[in-house]
Amino acid sequence: MTDQRGPMFLVLEDGSVYPGERLGALAEATGEAVFNTSMTGYQEMLTDPSYGGQILVPTYPLIGNYGVNTLDVESHRIQVNGFVVREDCDSPSHPLSDGTVHEYLLKNGIPGVSGVDTRAITRKLRSRGVMMGIITPREDPVAALAALHKAPRYGEVDVVHAVSTRDEYMWGNGVAQPSRFEGEGRGAGRTQAHFAGQSSAHPLTPSLATKGNTPNPRIVVTDYGVKLNILRCLTKRGCEVVVVPDTATPAEILKHRPDGVVMSPGPGDPVLLDGAVLTARALIGKIPLLGICLGHQVIARALGADTFKLKFGHRGGNQPVKDLTTGRVYVTAQNHGYAVDPKGLPADVQVSHVNLNDGTVEGLQHKTLPVMTIQYHSEASPGPHDSEYLFDRFMDLVAANMKPISRTK
Repeated sequence: MTDQRGPMFLVLEDGSVYPGERLGALAEATGEAVFNTSMTGYQEMLTDPSYGGQILVPTYPLIGNYGVNTLDVESHRIQVNGFVVREDCDSPSHPLSDGTVHEYLLKNGIPGVSGVDTRAITRKLRSRGVMMGIITPREDPVAALAALHKAPRYGEVDVVHAVSTRDEYMWGNGVAQPSRFEGEGRGAGRTQAHFAGQSSAHPLTPSLATKGNTPNPRIVVTDYGVKLNILRCLTKRGCEVVVVPDTATPAEILKHRPDGVVMSPGPGDPVLLDGAVLTARALIGKIPLLGICLGHQVIARALGADTFKLKFGHRGGNQPVKDLTTGRVYVTAQNHGYAVDPKGLPADVQVSHVNLNDGTVEGLQHKTLPVMTIQYHSEASPGPHDSEYLFDRFMDLVAANMKPISRTK
């Protein structure tokens, strides 16, 4: 098959140029260039809001061999600014596939580059650190660099507000929505919007699902860039899930009379999220809290800790994390470029998990209050699923603090 997509380039801020061919839209995009070491899950990566504002470079050399479908999504749209691959597959083979990665990017207006040496890019980012980049059809690297230098840097922009919902909604109207890993709904009659929470289709309604006279736990999720699998994991455990915008105040969260609050993952530098930090600080001690990834960093800052930028971040499905409570080591999925400095934590907060590669903090536990956080993705989709037990641990916190109340009031 003859390729007619034309030339495309990735230019990094240090002036290095990686020529390839166009993948997706004929457009120009800037963003922080980052790499991910997972071997599968490219559609989940593309739709993960934590990649907002970034140009994603998978290290696995062949992308698109099983196509794309309406089930392997983690949000309602592609979230990356750009996509860079060694080779894209134009003839995928999978019973659920309904298109190629090129078509998927094109439909969403996202530019990419195929046919570049992603190993060289990864080695550069590991040695130099993450840097800004531009995907462009311009053949003049000087002009591309000039455009890149005019663009805002990743750490200067509140990307969270760009990826967060604008409206409150009940996830799936209180009914768990499957992914293809649940062995349900093999694509028949399903659309991508169906698995995106349907915020407009399911306004908030009183709960009708109860166990005896005790309502099912209601969990409010603050959307800083929530992945759908977090919502699936909660509903699978019998929870009502209400999603609120990143701008939700403590009063707006508490008006739902939740039994617990999950502060979600998301993109960007937590230093820019003073509002979220104040919200977390106001909720600590009032209600069980679980912070995941960016939510972990927000809660840590609310408790007094600082955060710092990692050289090239943790992104992939093979990060070893030790649970200090049990001594067990788990293989985890991660996607973050910032970490918590534990020096500022108060004495009643302990580090619960550590990364065995670099010793960074991967989780916190309050000694007396129902507050727990993790830096990695316990909801990992497509996997590994080793750490879903943390949702059960959080539900134990919720159950221990739950009070019998009527949801109809």
